[in-house]
Amino acid sequence: MRYCRVLPESLTACVIASDEERRLPACLQSLDFCDEIVVVDGGSRDRTAEIARTAGAVVVENPWPGFAAQRNVALDHAHGDWVLEIDADERVSLSLATAIRNMLANPPPAIAMTAIPMRDVFIGHPLGPSIRYPRYRHRLFRRGSFRHDESRTVHEGLWPDGPVLPLTGELEHMLATSWREALDDALAYARLEGKQHCRPSPVGALSGIVLRPLAKFSYRSLVYGGWRDGFLGLAKIALECAADSLANVYRLRGPADGETGGLGQEPPRLGPVRLVGIGLDASGAARLNGWLSEAARAGADVSLICGSEAPDTAVRLRPVNGNGPGALLRALDAEEQIRPIDALLPAGRQERLLLRLSPRALRGAVQPLSPEQAPDAAVSSVRERVRQGE
Repeated sequence: MRYCRVLPESLTACVIASDEERRLPACLQSLDFCDEIVVVDGGSRDRTAEIARTAGAVVVENPWPGFAAQRNVALDHAHGDWVLEIDADERVSLSLATAIRNMLANPPPAIAMTAIPMRDVFIGHPLGPSIRYPRYRHRLFRRGSFRHDESRTVHEGLWPDGPVLPLTGELEHMLATSWREALDDALAYARLEGKQHCRPSPVGALSGIVLRPLAKFSYRSLVYGGWRDGFLGLAKIALECAADSLANVYRLRGPADGETGGLGQEPPRLGPVRLVGIGLDASGAARLNGWLSEAARAGADVSLICGSEAPDTAVRLRPVNGNGPGALLRALDAEEQIRPIDALLPAGRQERLLLRLSPRALRGAVQPLSPEQAPDAAVSSVRERVRQGE
């Protein structure tokens, strides 16, 4: 059943597909709550287009130009107020569909993009820590607000330029159902990733082929807790690390550094500064709540990582279980996935110590702030330093 527009804002689901007659029906069935479905077929030799038309989708046939360009073709044929981007091997869970419809029933005025949790299903088993769950993806956004960078061969996702609303529920990603398919997927990813960057230096090649994949496997398996997913979780991490290593081998065949336009680089940080407070006990969280509320009034995009005793506040919260470095690391990673962090605000000594144990990439773009600073002055200072690229 397809909903007729009964909510204040309408929704178009955009699907790109090619030879997906096996997986497309379940994808389309999970999109019954959408007002419109657009399927862009990249030249299928099977019944993909027929299946989509039978399901009531608008079918656009366009020879495969690459992921980013094909997604833009789908956007050009969408008519809804909001767009949900989804692939044929993905499914919208019932809880996510409910969260999306609740958002459309009362759309936040200052939000143009949401963050959707993605759950990978690998060889028939759902994964958690090994794939950095919730692994937010920016798949639901206001139509006309964003387009994909067509210079990118992979990682063609969108980057937020303002506050992002995280949703509940899951976008289920049906990965390989066999080991042969898993190996083929890893090889295809490595080839695409290898085309996206220039040829590394000898030191960079050594790091990319050996050192960084080993560090990634250790970090994801031990620190992030990927071992909790058992053998399949560790195997998924190992495949990703092997693909990263192989991608760097492919890069050795590419143009030297400086001979390309810098494909794969992320765009500059845009929109209001992003501040994340860390208050793991009740008193620290309460103290930061007032500070962050004032920072929000000064124009910042704020959230608070807190313990189980969460304060009553309008500030968006991310409660964590436990006070160890692993719990904080996972919370910081999730917040960074939603929107890159400009600066952190630890409440006290405990939080500052745990922060030192976290990877540098999760500590914000500038040095951590102090609750002793005036919120409005801190917001202005962070904005100036971030814009200057400090």
